[in-house]
Amino acid sequence: MKKERNYALLSHNTFGIPVRCNTFVEYETIEELRMVLEELRATPNEPFLHIGAGSNLLFLSDYKGTILHSAIKGVEIVEEDEDTVSVCVGAGVVWDDFVAEAVMRGWYGIENLSLIPGEVGASAVQNIGAYGVEVEEVIETVATIAVADGTERLFSHADCDYGYRQSVFKNALKGQYIVTSVTYRLNKKFCPNYRYVALQREVEQRNLLSTATAEDIRRIVIEVRNAKLPDPKEQGNAGSFFMNPVIKHEKFVDLHGRYPDMPSFPAQNGVKVPAAWLIEQAGWKGKSLARAGVHSKQALVLVNLGGATGAEIQALCQAVQQAVQEKFGILLKPEVNFIST
Repeated sequence: MKKERNYALLSHNTFGIPVRCNTFVEYETIEELRMVLEELRATPNEPFLHIGAGSNLLFLSDYKGTILHSAIKGVEIVEEDEDTVSVCVGAGVVWDDFVAEAVMRGWYGIENLSLIPGEVGASAVQNIGAYGVEVEEVIETVATIAVADGTERLFSHADCDYGYRQSVFKNALKGQYIVTSVTYRLNKKFCPNYRYVALQREVEQRNLLSTATAEDIRRIVIEVRNAKLPDPKEQGNAGSFFMNPVIKHEKFVDLHGRYPDMPSFPAQNGVKVPAAWLIEQAGWKGKSLARAGVHSKQALVLVNLGGATGAEIQALCQAVQQAVQEKFGILLKPEVNFIST
């Protein structure tokens, strides 16, 4: 177990904010996690935060408490039949490493989720999604440890209460459980998922529509993401900063009457409108505020232009929200979590 005081978090947040925490603890086993939680319960005035790869965080200041990070690894087959395989993956495994291994081993269903930053534990909390797929479609169970007493609890898919970028771990049970592993049910027969029409067009342009393999889909998704999204190692960012808003059908009809080119997608409780389009129409694509900016190729991404503080990125977020709300009457909700103590 790694335990350090006055620890720099620069390498633990993809925005590249140079903040520190009082204590940083990285554990490798469930037993070590229990030990850490027991110590924290003995000091109830010491706040703590569990993080993954830091790809969905914006630190607004130094964290005056303890940061926990999982280094629980491992990819283990727990059950398989002729058509499917159940795989238990440690929460500390890098998500894209798992996707790469799955494709290599002939386990299908998550190739569209290639190159999403973060770790396996966060995939189940955030319900990550891209290119027509949400990870909850393949999650069977989520193994956790209760913060209150260190007991294990296994959440079924139904228990997780998944929605668009939502789960019980972000809502009703926020902060009460720490994910230790996730079990995914994947297919052993490949069937490409083209629910996201733009991905199908990319495959068509390469003349692969009738022959595409999972390796092809993964490669194309990576190419598209690299072309549109900045590398956090070169320019600090957290990927998609805002969630795509879901608006009532009546509101969409009204807006579509005024903006006939407004793109949309059907959603469970209304109509989903791309946040990137709204931001671009509000005039913020490629614009900056202080040392924070809206990416010139993908308006959904806010970037650290160099030396930005968390407060500067937060101010840009608020300016973008205000512009979109004034123009469309829609409040954009951040996908990124703001952290301060």
